[in-house]
Amino acid sequence: MLVLKITNAQEVVSAKLGKFLASLTPESLDRDTVEDVLIKKLIENLAAEGLHGEVAAVRGLDLRDNDLLIQDRLHLRRHHTF
Repeated sequence: MLVLKITNAQEVVSAKLGKFLASLTPESLDRDTVEDVLIKKLIENLAAEGLHGEVAAVRGLDLRDNDLLIQDRLHLRRHHTF
């Protein structure tokens, strides 16, 4: 299992939309947008290599240093099988 944490979603959205428009969107929306694009590209690339599996966007997990922290509630925001 792989865990991936995106830490610069707001900067990526700012670069794509411009700083003014990005300032009007909440950070959580920026994170969700970047995660959705990343999931789509991951599925395309992994499927092209012949790999099968699942990918999910989950709220309630955090990576800090060498620890995986689990909050009280986990929320499966998006799930795809490829």
